Amino acid sequence: MQNRILAGLVAALALGAAPHAMAQAAAAPAASTPGGIVAPGIAYANAQAVVGASAAYKTAMAQLPTTYKATIDAVNTRRNQIAAQLKPLYEKFEADQKAAKPDQAALRTQAAQIQQIEQSAEREIQQMAEPLNLAQQFIIEQISDKLTAATQAAMTKRKVTLVLDSQSVLKADAAYNLNQDILAELNTLIPSAQQVPPAGWKPRAQREAEAQQAAQQAAAAPAAAAPAGKAPEGR
Repeated sequence: MQNRILAGLVAALALGAAPHAMAQAAAAPAASTPGGIVAPGIAYANAQAVVGASAAYKTAMAQLPTTYKATIDAVNTRRNQIAAQLKPLYEKFEADQKAAKPDQAALRTQAAQIQQIEQSAEREIQQMAEPLNLAQQFIIEQISDKLTAATQAAMTKRKVTLVLDSQSVLKADAAYNLNQDILAELNTLIPSAQQVPPAGWKPRAQREAEAQQAAQQAAAAPAAAAPAGKAPEGR
């Protein structure tokens, strides 16, 4: 569950996006349907909304622009430089397209040049923004690590034995909404989150992938070494 939470939240984060964007996810229950029959022991929740609405997430994300100001300023400066570099190329390409008899070969060359600059710029910007991206993932992972315990505590208090993903629920009465209960427990378990990851820190998905690759290599090593250790047969 935690990997899905991380993937969803990280996908929603981008440099320059409002830090409180995920915090505005709907963690509050909808209006209840009067007169409905409520089955005990069942609830639904939106894990991404709960993490995004947590106090730790909102506070840490609000502080990121200050903590990583140098990184953000450098990225924005470089973006402006690249935009200034591309502007005359765009203008010339558009003007040449509108010519009475456009030179298609020249247009293709110009388009290829523009595309090469854009792709190179994207890689450069991603590399420059890596400290900020890692910080965002570090914040999310700290909070998501407490989500299972927070969910269990909320289930215990509400006497719930089955929690469904709200994304899979077509329609339900608000009495089944467990978001606020989980959020309250989560805020107690982790009231704040660190913004700067330790040196060499990697996101969980990357750590797990590297561990799996290392295990596969270790398992393959004895099999590869066995033929090499076999003594040659004499005549």
